[in-house]
Amino acid sequence: MRQLVILSGKGGTGKTSLAAAFAHLAREGPCLVPLVLADADVDAPNLDLILEPRRIEEHEFVGGSKAEIQYETCDACGVCADVCRFEAVSESDGRFEIDPLACEGCAACFHECPAHAIRMQPQVAGRWYRSESRYGPLIHAALLPAHENSGKLVTLVKQQARLLALDGGYAGLLVDGPPGIGCPVISAAAGADLALIVTEPTVAGIHDMERILATTEHFRVAAQVCINKADLFPTGTEQILDACRRKGIGVVGCIPFDETVTEAMVRGEPVTAYRPDAPASQAISQTWQAVVLRMNIIERKS
Repeated sequence: MRQLVILSGKGGTGKTSLAAAFAHLAREGPCLVPLVLADADVDAPNLDLILEPRRIEEHEFVGGSKAEIQYETCDACGVCADVCRFEAVSESDGRFEIDPLACEGCAACFHECPAHAIRMQPQVAGRWYRSESRYGPLIHAALLPAHENSGKLVTLVKQQARLLALDGGYAGLLVDGPPGIGCPVISAAAGADLALIVTEPTVAGIHDMERILATTEHFRVAAQVCINKADLFPTGTEQILDACRRKGIGVVGCIPFDETVTEAMVRGEPVTAYRPDAPASQAISQTWQAVVLRMNIIERKS
């Protein structure tokens, strides 16, 4: 079972649109590959907006614990306020309170309280789902506002997707990863056979592509590049191609700017399903075939 993760050094490069198109092509394109899909962008998930999945399971995600004072045993000694590094404990009229928004869950107060009047209360930080989409099973999740541990939730999403793929005998796992280079990206890329980096020919796009390539190189994940809107700034596209040549990174696709992509997004469809003959659809189809050949996961050709 092979793993493909789609990443980008910054948001807005077209990563999710490409992932949705790949999901469609894996079921109905020239290279058919049975895939399990995973949306690992848990801070801002949107793959489900295009795939319109039907939820089959819903589970809570416990992302950590917060300190709570049990007042029936609290003697108001103030040790909790003294040891809290995050100033989450305040005192009013001899009564100590813990601000749940300021509490980082370090448990220092829990361990230092002489009256054992503090407990660590597990917090529901998000939810994850197993769904069925028109292009295959989808594991996705959403982190609740103001909560952390997105990297841990991404790991959970990938674990569940991988187990589903192994149990169902699927040939591959397609992961729509988060943008950037932080912990969620590292979790999404872990164990991947190939990272497809989506970039665009702008100064920021080139810079962020180099950052994410440095990240995949550090964690020894093979990477290829796809240039979106490649025809809008040919000079920038040439700079990306030169940078990839210097690094020995293959460029598997150059997708032209195409308003059909926006039309497809408005209709909630992958562009390759909405208009297969559109220039962007043709380029994406060629990119998909190149990726499949690179990963050696072809099941059959129609």
